[in-house]
Amino acid sequence: MSIKVGILTAGSDCPGLNAAIRGFGKAAQRTYGMELVGFQDGFRGLLDDRTIDLSGNALSNVLTRGGTILGTSRDLPYCVLEGGKSVDRTDLAVEIYHRHGLDALVCIGGQETQNAAWNLVQAGLNILTLPKSSDNNVAKTDVTIGFDTAQSIAAEAIDRLHSTANSNHRIIIVEIMGSQVGWLTLSSGIAAGADVILIPEIPYHIEKIAEAINVRLEAGKRFSIVAVSEGAYSSELVAFFERSLKLNRSRHQGEPIEERQAQLNALKKKYAGQTLLLANRLEEMTGIESRITILGYLLRGGSPSAADRVLATYLGTRAADLVAEGKVGHMVAYQGGRAVCVPLEQVVDQNKPVPLNHPWITGAKHVGTVFGE
Repeated sequence: MSIKVGILTAGSDCPGLNAAIRGFGKAAQRTYGMELVGFQDGFRGLLDDRTIDLSGNALSNVLTRGGTILGTSRDLPYCVLEGGKSVDRTDLAVEIYHRHGLDALVCIGGQETQNAAWNLVQAGLNILTLPKSSDNNVAKTDVTIGFDTAQSIAAEAIDRLHSTANSNHRIIIVEIMGSQVGWLTLSSGIAAGADVILIPEIPYHIEKIAEAINVRLEAGKRFSIVAVSEGAYSSELVAFFERSLKLNRSRHQGEPIEERQAQLNALKKKYAGQTLLLANRLEEMTGIESRITILGYLLRGGSPSAADRVLATYLGTRAADLVAEGKVGHMVAYQGGRAVCVPLEQVVDQNKPVPLNHPWITGAKHVGTVFGE
């Protein structure tokens, strides 16, 4: 009896998803004779039982295409919005899994997808995942599908902004995706020679940034490029967070620490990424006009880079090997140049911040890049 496997892509789209689908699908069908069922639009398609035929030539000519031929959504089985309320539909996901007679389900996605996959593992399903994320925030993998393409697009965008910043003698602030981690801003900022790089891991002092820009001005450099993660925040906000946390402790002595921390995280999310405020403050403190460019979803579009195609194909085909071996409940990660299996319980609810002693940061400081410390 052949193995029957489902596959879906969940969360935000990014380049390389089709390469991963192709890698897994072709290896599963050609090498192992598996039957493949594609679910449309992520976990929403699983819950609605909407499938797509992946046999025949369905996986031809998709390697270089951006987006995902399966479609995607941010819905999660344990947190579905119905009638304005969050409802747990895990039981329905389990029912449809068994209705199709699946032996395993492959889920390609970011951190939220890994959490949802672990939830399905705990419900008794055979799940295997692949990590994708434009900002490289999935734990236990050196790199995620989509990251290389995003950093190339961001670096090229900063390259192009150099000329207009120089010609018009302005501060150009480039906001880059990364609400919790700064991998994408750091790598693209270094690659494009940004003068200032601001990431969530290093709270910045606006005065220090203004000082560095004024030093450049005195040296005859009448423009500056600031690469900033959408989740970066100032030291002023850190002090505000700490005061708020102390106030919450005094007001809510009986509340669990987890609830107080959740309130603090919500506060950080609300006030982080004040790029417009940063631009206004720098303009006031330096006398140089500031302009903002928000790259946003641009970083998720277009054809994947060669590196992303190779990575996605490698992880996808390795996932087919693991399904054939019956090894489930894992994420297929990339560590030290090899695909490795990481138990999903080690991935869920984890983040992957940039270490403050990372050689990228050290190297950037050596060439004069300012982090606003």
